Amino acid sequence: MTRPSGRLQALQNDILEDIARGEPLAACMERLCHRAEAISPGVICSVVTVDDQQRLQPLASPSLPAHYVSCIKDLPAGPQVGSCGTAVHRGAPVEVTDIATDPLWEPYASLVLPLGLRACWSTPIKARDGRVVGAFAFYFTRPRRARALERQIVTTCVHLCAIAIEHDEVRARNHRLAYFDTLTGLPNRSQFNGAIAEMSAAGRRYGLMLIDIDHLKLVNDTLGHAAGDALIAQVGERLDAALTGCLTCRIGGDEFAVLIPDCEGPVRMRALASAALGAMAQPLDHDGHSLQPGITIGGALAGADGPDSVTLRQNADLALYHAKETRRGRYIRFRRKLRSAMMQRISVRRDVNDALGDERIIPYYQPIIRLDTTEVVGLEALARMRLDDGRIVSAGEFQDALRDPKIAHRTTTQMLTAVAADMAEWRAGGLNFQHVAINVTSADFQKGDLVQRAARILEKAAVPMQHLVVEVTEQVFMGGRKDGVARTMEALRACGSPVALDDFGTGFASLTHLLDFPIDIIKIDRSFVGSIDSGTRSEIIIEALLTMTSRLGMKIVAEGIETQEQAERLAEMGCRHGQGYLYSPPVPASVIREWLRCFARPAHATVPGLVANAA
Repeated sequence: MTRPSGRLQALQNDILEDIARGEPLAACMERLCHRAEAISPGVICSVVTVDDQQRLQPLASPSLPAHYVSCIKDLPAGPQVGSCGTAVHRGAPVEVTDIATDPLWEPYASLVLPLGLRACWSTPIKARDGRVVGAFAFYFTRPRRARALERQIVTTCVHLCAIAIEHDEVRARNHRLAYFDTLTGLPNRSQFNGAIAEMSAAGRRYGLMLIDIDHLKLVNDTLGHAAGDALIAQVGERLDAALTGCLTCRIGGDEFAVLIPDCEGPVRMRALASAALGAMAQPLDHDGHSLQPGITIGGALAGADGPDSVTLRQNADLALYHAKETRRGRYIRFRRKLRSAMMQRISVRRDVNDALGDERIIPYYQPIIRLDTTEVVGLEALARMRLDDGRIVSAGEFQDALRDPKIAHRTTTQMLTAVAADMAEWRAGGLNFQHVAINVTSADFQKGDLVQRAARILEKAAVPMQHLVVEVTEQVFMGGRKDGVARTMEALRACGSPVALDDFGTGFASLTHLLDFPIDIIKIDRSFVGSIDSGTRSEIIIEALLTMTSRLGMKIVAEGIETQEQAERLAEMGCRHGQGYLYSPPVPASVIREWLRCFARPAHATVPGLVANAA
C-alpha cells in the first residue's frame, strides 16, 4: 500500500505534468481535488479564483453540489464571507471548525449546513508578486480541525494551484496579445470567423449566441466614449467570466458572439444565456458615474436552426433583432415563426410611419373623475391610429412600432400637437378641462428635447404648460440614466407641468422611484382596482398607497374602474380620483367636448382638483 507521502508526491508530479502539457486550468484543478480527496478520505476539496473586482469565481469543486457552487460565483470577498471569501480578503488562512457557530459563516450557514458540511479550512492562493489569486478549501462533514496530513496536502495543493493559475495567466496574456481584441481582451471577428467555420466543417454540434450591449450610444453621447469603452470592456470581462468553456468574441462596436462547443440542446444554451444576463446584475463605476450594464441575446443551434454557419449566423442575428424589439435585456432563441413576426413588425412600422406622415395618429380621451361628485377633473390622451379605411385601432395594435425610438419620438410630437390644438379649442369655448395627461416614452427622454418640444408646441397653441401632465412608466426610468430622467422631470415641473407615474405597482422596485424621481401624481394600476372586490389584499395595498402618497404630498388616481361597487369602495377608502370604463372608454375629441360641457368641474369650484395649479 502506497504511503500518504508517496501519494502526495505522485499528486504533485502528475499535476505539474498536466500544467506543463498545457492541460486546461479547470481540468488540472478538478484532478487535483479528486487526488487530494483520495489521499484523505472524508474531505471535500474546492478551488476558487478571484477576479479583478475581488469576486470569487469557482474553479474546481467536483464533490460539491452544483447549486451550491453557483451560489458562490461572483460572491465578493470580504471580512465575513465564509472561509474562502474571508481568506481572500485577509490574505491569510481561515480555519472554521464549526460552521454552525462561527460568525464568518453566519450569512451563509443556511446554504451550506443542509449539505452536511460542518467545517471549512481555506487557504489563500498567492502569486509570486504577492497577489491573492484564489483560495483552496477543505470542507469537512463534522466539526473539527485539520489534521497534520491534511495540512501537508493543503500546503502542496496551494503551491500547485499558484503555479497552475500563474501559468494559465501567462498563457492567456500571450494569447490575448497575439489574437484578441485590445479593448476587451476577447477574440476578435477574424478569430470568431475561423472558429465557427472550423466547427461547421467538422460537423460538430454547437450553439451560437449573438449579444448586443443595450444603450451604448446613450452612454457615449452623455458621458463620452471613455465611459462607453469602460462599459464595453466590463461587459466583455463579465461575459468571459460567466461563460466558462465557451468562445466569447467581440465582433463589433457593441456586439459580441459566443460559440458554445458540444451544445447538444437548447437547455445548455439557455443556461449560459441566463449566466450571461446574470453577470450584468451589478453596476459599474466610471469616473464617479454608476453604469448599469445591460445586454440582449439571440441564439441558434447548429443543425436544428441552420444547416451551415452562414444560415446559423443569419438566424441568430434574427433572434437578436427580435429580442431587441420585443424583450430587450433578455434572451430569445431562433424560431422559424420569427421570420413572419419580423415581417409583421416591419409592416406595422411601415403603417405607423405612413400614418405619422398623414397625421393619422390621433388622441382619444378618457376622463378622470372626482369619485364623490363624478365631475370631470382631467383627461388622459391615448394614442390611436386611423387606418386608410377609417377604422380606429388602439396603441396596443401598433405597440411594436413604438419600440423604434424615431417612431416613438415622432408619435409623441404628433400627439402633443393634436392635444395642444384640442386644448386651445376647449379654452376658446370656455370649457374647464383642467389638465390633459399624455404618455411619453424612453425615446423622448433619450432625445433630450422633451421639455423644449412640449413648451414650443403649447406656446404655439397659446396653452399654458400647467394644463399638460406628463405620464411616465417605469420603462422610462429603466431606459435612461437616472439623473438625466430626473433632471427632465424637474424641468417639466419648473415649467408648470406635473409629472405622473403610470401603472404604479406593476414595475420593479416602484417604491424606490418615489425617492429618486420628482413625481406629483400616482396612478394605481388597474390590476389592484380590478381585484378590490375579491379580497382584502388589494384594499390593504391601496390604503397603504393612499396614506403614503398623502404624506408625500402627491395626488393619486385609480385606473380601470369598471363597477359602481369599485368606485364606492375606493371613495370610502379616501381615494378621490379615478378613471375607467364605468365612466367612459377613451373617446374622440368631439365626444369629450360634450363631456366637458356637461360634467366638467366648475372653474370657480372651491374643492381642489387633481392638479391644483391648473389655470
